Amino acid sequence: MSDTTSGLLTIAVLVAALAVVHVPLGNWMARVFTDEGHWGIERLVYRLCRVDPSSEQRWSTYAVALLGFSVVGIVLLLLILVLQGVLPFARGASMHVDTALNTAVSFVTNTNWQAYVPEVGTSPFVQTLGLAVQNFVSPAVGLAVAAALIRGMVRSTGAVVGNFWVDLVRATLRIMLPLAILGAVVLLLGGVIQNLTAPTEVTTLSGGHQVIQGGLVASQESIKELGTNGGGYFNANSAHPFENPNPFTNLFEIFLLLVIPFSLPRTYGVMVADRRQGWTVLAFMASLWGLIVATVTWAEAHAAAGPLGALEGKELRFGVWPSALFAASTTSTSTGAVNSAHESLSPLGGGGAIFAMMLGEVSPGGVGTGLYGALLIAVLSVFIAGLMVGRTPELLGKQIGRREITLTALSLLTMPSLVLAFTGIGMVLPLVSAQMFASGPHGLTEVMYAYTSAANNNGSAFAGLSADTPYLNLTLAACMFLGRYVPIVLVLALSGSFVAQRRRPATAGTLATHTPTFAGLLTAVAIIVTGLTFFPALALGPLAEALS
Repeated sequence: MSDTTSGLLTIAVLVAALAVVHVPLGNWMARVFTDEGHWGIERLVYRLCRVDPSSEQRWSTYAVALLGFSVVGIVLLLLILVLQGVLPFARGASMHVDTALNTAVSFVTNTNWQAYVPEVGTSPFVQTLGLAVQNFVSPAVGLAVAAALIRGMVRSTGAVVGNFWVDLVRATLRIMLPLAILGAVVLLLGGVIQNLTAPTEVTTLSGGHQVIQGGLVASQESIKELGTNGGGYFNANSAHPFENPNPFTNLFEIFLLLVIPFSLPRTYGVMVADRRQGWTVLAFMASLWGLIVATVTWAEAHAAAGPLGALEGKELRFGVWPSALFAASTTSTSTGAVNSAHESLSPLGGGGAIFAMMLGEVSPGGVGTGLYGALLIAVLSVFIAGLMVGRTPELLGKQIGRREITLTALSLLTMPSLVLAFTGIGMVLPLVSAQMFASGPHGLTEVMYAYTSAANNNGSAFAGLSADTPYLNLTLAACMFLGRYVPIVLVLALSGSFVAQRRRPATAGTLATHTPTFAGLLTAVAIIVTGLTFFPALALGPLAEALS
């Protein structure tokens, strides 16, 4: 079987698997966020945390609770990382404070950028009770924000958008935890390790010595992909045979990182009582993902046909097509896990990966973040269409006025502002340029990729950039924090603005937002806005390298 045929069959199996679970998983998540009852374990958590699950919050209170929870999470994880040398199962010295702060912000913001070697820099205690806990609750925060925005669109009276603590607990216990357990079992059956074996030194075939690390890998790997987290147990991430031993686990990990984001449009359709709205958002996300997969795969396959074969940085047990599919999917979500070295992607392949992040992680984006990012694009598209035809823009019967479009625009501008500002500053500072592996266009791409990954809470990297320096640790942490929480607060404010409006009945002049035409408009707006924002930077980076 040729590589092309095998690759196309792999993509077909992946799409079929996602299609099978789309409706039941989407329906279940809608039920989770609309259920009026509480499970016994949830009531226990509420009592322990002194939370009244029957009371709902205004958007501002919801935002304060979310930010407080996240800041406390950063502080606690920072202390664990700094003090890990005196904690159980310690391995070596504790992290430097700047690296620990970068790591704490990274995992709490669902970025999982790793400026350290995981199997050496973190102990099993830190991996399991520090990092893995954030791998569950950080995607749950994204789901909570998406649910709050949908409630604002649906409700016509009152001023509340839900209870953050209830949404967080439900997303963790009813969605992330059960699916992660199932995923871990499948990965165990596929050959991923799960043990607490002490590091063992072995003799290699050449007579050298190598230390073999074990760990609770399968459980971490499952939630790492499912929660679009991305931080690996080993430095090689999903290219390591203990994390991703064979083509089956490779395909299953891609499935895990896509399954929730691609099922959330169904959740949206069910919660707004119009499933056609969900199909439209799904078509938008799938179109962008298909374009990114096609671009990266074509670029890598074309390079592989050249005299050098384009196999640098790729695992031979996977090959070109699965590596390209993984790269396109991990950058189209906010995962950032890798099964190949993105630094070694062809110029157009690497450009496609960075463009996927520049879209704003909406193809299909991260857990929760992808859906509310797509809904922001929908608000912008409705507003633009309204200006073109001279009618008041509305989405689901809610008017898009000055406040709504201002909040939407500020949210959409946050990531580009962070990326372009910090990349521009970094290119003129010796503190950054001295850490670049390459010069010229590829060097610019290394730096731009790092800040794009951080501001989009992705976490993957062009690893030629030596990022474990105080300046890069702190500026990347700032990008992660601001790129995560500024849009979240603005989205919650938008939800509060929507919930204060009464839903208007649709008329003959209302723009239909459930049609293929509107899905095409969403796609066009996303691509055009991204292109206009980043084309000059891309022209100086990957495009210039491709043409050189």
